[in-house]
Amino acid sequence: MEYFYVHHSICQLKVEVTGDKVTEIDFVDNIEDSNIPEKYASIYTEILEYLEGKRKAFTFEIEPKGTEFQKKAWAALRDIPYGETRTYKEIAKAVGNEKACRAVGLANNRNPIVLAIPCHRVIGSNGKLVGFGGGLDVKEKLLNLEKEND
Repeated sequence: MEYFYVHHSICQLKVEVTGDKVTEIDFVDNIEDSNIPEKYASIYTEILEYLEGKRKAFTFEIEPKGTEFQKKAWAALRDIPYGETRTYKEIAKAVGNEKACRAVGLANNRNPIVLAIPCHRVIGSNGKLVGFGGGLDVKEKLLNLEKEND
């Protein structure tokens, strides 16, 4: 496992890569200086391009670690188109159990690969922004970025 950091005005991220697959992208408060290994330069570039509104989808491979339900929920999140949102209930329906809203919320909370698994696109049934590991201000910035560049 290797890692590097991405610094952008929207957020700061730690990216972990095992082999040739991204296994974690997480928000961090403090960035350590790190060199981006040449073999991961394209991953770094894709993340920056996304944060600058120049990229709508990632091409790097991901390998999230979680339960079968979490993986199913994360797959449903990846089906949310760029610039759109879904409610927890809609994601619960997509995974085959419309009563699993809380379980979907917990899966969102445990999302190991933010941005690539776009949990920021999930909102409350009342249309409000709720729960986000990077903070609601970052969630709002990401949603606005996508809306502006859709």
